Amino acid sequence: MSSTPVLPPNSFGNRVRMAVFWRSGTQIFSQLVQWGVTILVVRLLDPRDYGLFAMTEVVTVMFNFLSGYSFASALIRAESVDTLRIRQTFGLLILLNGGLALAQFLTAPMAAAYFHQPMVAQMLRWQALIYLTVPFIALPSALLARQLDFKKQAITNVLAALSAAAAAFTCAMLGWGVWTLVAAPIIALTVRAIALTVAARLLVWPSFNFRGTREIIRFGSALLLAQFFWIIQSKADITIAGRVLDPHALGLYSEALFLTMIFSAKFIPPLNEVAFPSYAELSKSGGAVGPAFITAAKLTMALALPLYLGLAAVAEPLIATLFGPKWMAMVPLVQPLALAMPFWSLQLMFFPATNALGLPEIYARTNALGALILATCFLIGIHWGVTGLVCGWMIATPTMLVATATLSLPAMQTNARALAAALMPSLLAAIAMATTVHFAGQMLGGVPQAAKLAALVTLGAASYVGLLLVFAREELGELVMLVTQRRLPGTTGTARSLINTVKERVDSV
Repeated sequence: MSSTPVLPPNSFGNRVRMAVFWRSGTQIFSQLVQWGVTILVVRLLDPRDYGLFAMTEVVTVMFNFLSGYSFASALIRAESVDTLRIRQTFGLLILLNGGLALAQFLTAPMAAAYFHQPMVAQMLRWQALIYLTVPFIALPSALLARQLDFKKQAITNVLAALSAAAAAFTCAMLGWGVWTLVAAPIIALTVRAIALTVAARLLVWPSFNFRGTREIIRFGSALLLAQFFWIIQSKADITIAGRVLDPHALGLYSEALFLTMIFSAKFIPPLNEVAFPSYAELSKSGGAVGPAFITAAKLTMALALPLYLGLAAVAEPLIATLFGPKWMAMVPLVQPLALAMPFWSLQLMFFPATNALGLPEIYARTNALGALILATCFLIGIHWGVTGLVCGWMIATPTMLVATATLSLPAMQTNARALAAALMPSLLAAIAMATTVHFAGQMLGGVPQAAKLAALVTLGAASYVGLLLVFAREELGELVMLVTQRRLPGTTGTARSLINTVKERVDSV
């Protein structure tokens, strides 16, 4: 057998691998910390608190899309960046976010009136502080990403996560109630802003002379439009349901959605942060983005599919063990939502590739379609309450994936057949695993929930890995190689990680 390939320390492939390692590895650590504290906090707070917080998120997310991250992202794919461009971007971010903070403070009473909850106005006014941290996060993050330097970002993210966890636990123990959910993000973002500014050594005076920024504004504006439609997608359910459901029911729904979106909301965005500059550098070098995207989708969904299908199979013991008795009404919501989320997760992976190709209009079109599809499903579904919202997700997510793939795959010079062939082994193994776990759970009906959860998770992990070893050894080998850069014994060596795929294509041009 040939020796395992070792990437040169300063090669592009090794830089991508280290970026994935630092961004994803520390993300896992941060999430473990946050989840541990979140479980404790959820037990101390009431579903009503999460319902009120979900109402404020409709407003904060709507304003946050204007905060200018898209303009900072334009620096990542720019051919060159000088001090003037950095100062101009900094000035643009300060103007935008200062205006957003003031706008949210002034419009808070209107949001409270819409939801018929006076507390919402008080919460939104304090949450306006969030925007003041954005210029000191977006700009250094973009400049570090441009260099594929995610180690410094990863360290700052860990510091922010630890700060948020400490703040949330302390506030909950002090009996702050819903204010716990307001204070923790503000503290975390402030810590992250300070740490990133120091890490990037970025202390420049802002410039409010925006001559020569046409390309930054063009690219950023296209992403801004796409993000506007994304906000409609992501908050249409709460916006519609907030006027119909009481805070308790809304809290159950929002936490069920949070649980089922953990992978897509917490792990795919960090991977996309690495993918965007990697695809951009590959595209600028004349390489083909399509094969790299297929490989990335295959590896990511090999993790997402068993996680989501397994979550649907163990929802009852999981919620009983982690959340407690007062949250058991989440079970019939979590199970169907978990089955819808693989479609959602895969859809999210298209956007870094098309944006890196300089085609943000595809991102805008797919998000516009998504906003229309989801909003329509939720408007119809709300007539059946929370159950109708869940059904809306199950109908909308596969429809949105088909629309996104139809618009995006030709631009990447690949096709749906190649994507389906890449995903099929993991999908079949995940279905077989979930079926096994489901029937095993029925057989363990009288076992205590915590012990039942441990047994089912162990069975699920062992059966999924075992199925891949027998029927899809090459796919499992790719996952092993991504993490260790060592081949799994018994593989032919033809399987390649995303890092090697990208490296080979850059080296070939």
